[in-house]
Amino acid sequence: MAKKVFVSYKSNTEDTTYKNLLVAWSKSDKEHFDLKFNDTSVGVSINSANAAYIKSVIKARIKDSKVFLMIIGKNTHKSEWCSWEIEKAVELNKKIVAVKIDSDYTTPSGLYGIGTKFVGSFKYESIKKAIDD
Repeated sequence: MAKKVFVSYKSNTEDTTYKNLLVAWSKSDKEHFDLKFNDTSVGVSINSANAAYIKSVIKARIKDSKVFLMIIGKNTHKSEWCSWEIEKAVELNKKIVAVKIDSDYTTPSGLYGIGTKFVGSFKYESIKKAIDD
């Protein structure tokens, strides 16, 4: 049975490319991947007038998911939105899975000490196993 997965990523060319790969996998394997994406926060400051509405939508989508999956790109650790999403996932007691695009990229500090399941590589089987475990 599929688990709903909320995917957190910093919107840029590299991270979006990997998000799109997850979308492709989810279309070919609905049994394991039922992914939920929220691209509405792109280009909006976390402190903007629209932030409260966007936060409420994102929080609802995280709440509706079984698993919170973070794609860690080069600048994810600098994203206020990604940090906020991690906080919400913890607050909502979600299973947290994280996968780095490149092993040299910095892990957001909020992922440490909360039971995050780190995936060794951005490969279908590795991510599927982390989600299913």
